[in-house]
Amino acid sequence: MEQSQGTPQGGGLMARYRRGEFFCELTSPRAAGQEALQALFSRLDGLDEETLRRRIAAAEEELYDLGITFTVYSDKDAIDRILPFDVLPRVITAPEWSVLEAGIIQRVTAINLFLDDLYHDQRIVADKVVPADLVLGNANYHAFMKGLKVPCGAYSHVCGIDLIRDQEGLFRVLEDNARTPSGVSYVVENRNLMLQCFPDLMEGFGVRSVDNYGLMLRQALEEIAPDTGSEPKVVLLSPGIFNSAYFEHVFLAREMGVPLVEGRDLVVEDGRVFMLTTAGRSPVDCIYRRIDDAFLDPKVFRPDSMLGVPGLMEAYRKGTVSIANAPGTGVADDKAVYAYMPRIVKYYLGEDAILPNVETFICREAEGLKYTLDNLDQLVVKPVGESGGYGMILGPKATRAELDEFRAKLKADPANYISQPMIGLSVCPTLTAKGVEPRHVDLRPFAVTGAKTRVLAGGLTRVAMKEGSLVVNSSQGGGSKDTWVLE
Repeated sequence: MEQSQGTPQGGGLMARYRRGEFFCELTSPRAAGQEALQALFSRLDGLDEETLRRRIAAAEEELYDLGITFTVYSDKDAIDRILPFDVLPRVITAPEWSVLEAGIIQRVTAINLFLDDLYHDQRIVADKVVPADLVLGNANYHAFMKGLKVPCGAYSHVCGIDLIRDQEGLFRVLEDNARTPSGVSYVVENRNLMLQCFPDLMEGFGVRSVDNYGLMLRQALEEIAPDTGSEPKVVLLSPGIFNSAYFEHVFLAREMGVPLVEGRDLVVEDGRVFMLTTAGRSPVDCIYRRIDDAFLDPKVFRPDSMLGVPGLMEAYRKGTVSIANAPGTGVADDKAVYAYMPRIVKYYLGEDAILPNVETFICREAEGLKYTLDNLDQLVVKPVGESGGYGMILGPKATRAELDEFRAKLKADPANYISQPMIGLSVCPTLTAKGVEPRHVDLRPFAVTGAKTRVLAGGLTRVAMKEGSLVVNSSQGGGSKDTWVLE
């Protein structure tokens, strides 16, 4: 197997693979687990490319037939697409996963303590660890949540922590998704696809299962539900069929064995939420919502919302229903707040962050703005409230005109941006039209919190399908891989 940028030890499918200057998730040396990686490399090398492509085509047809699509609203010609699937897996060894799991649990614990503090004593603001205007003036901070005690102290019940691996092989946190993170359906369905279409590739590797996610999520939701003396009634609240992640909503409701509802299916009477059924009204104890805060309740948020439930927040404040994720969690996944996360972990837990951030410059601060403007052609600059790769600029890949235009935006609204050095994301062997080539990847593990935090083994590995691209988002042409965590 390749130990450098030179010729790998293979004469088949992997013969021409070169990782270049980047850390490779398969061929770069590890402190432990090297034997399994070598065995997988050898197995991949023995595959026939033509046969593999036929099997992949059949697998992609299956994805479309199953309706495993996402929506690109900006594409007027074909908005429903399958997420491109690459059959060559991304592997995480057992020692690596132990560190990742501990780091994710630590970070989610700190996020929930931070949110609990913001909506109660606000000690972290008083102690000037985090600027008051950054959090209390944040568009995602909701004053009506102040003083409300949430079950188990959990605000972000489903959290997706975006990780990258740098050129030295160190995992770093790129972003926190504490509101309504999506993508877990692809984790499970990618695995189902591998088991169904490529069982010979997986045989004998001791890959940890991901098919328990639905049970894990339902257990957490039942743990935060109010105690009514009977089994909690859980529902999944979706905006409906036109939402870009509607497939995932259907998938998760099925995996949990709970009703999938829209706002029109729920009603609040005497401070209690009920689901409208053909047999009459059925009480609801916990709502896993997949709609944004602004649309939850027209009596509290947007009065023109047709997606939410009038009176829902009244029932929530009374404690007759639980909502996951809690309203107001968006403060914690603001990209400017992200920069303070190492300090937040230290403040609440008295520990250094197990998983470090990517170095981040906060443009709302004079020093951070000056550094960003002086080094714009070397940095990645992101708006704090956007996602999906929109509104950002990759300095080293931008034209002079693009840099000048973005410089004006920065000066006009510096508080809206953070900047980071351009990290050489790790690569993974990926089957392209030209054969197996390196493509950049990231990782989104999913943590579920009820009475405690549990992490699904692995996560969503997103891959930049375009040669040289560092943008892995599905809306920007990215795909996904199955993520193997080895026993």
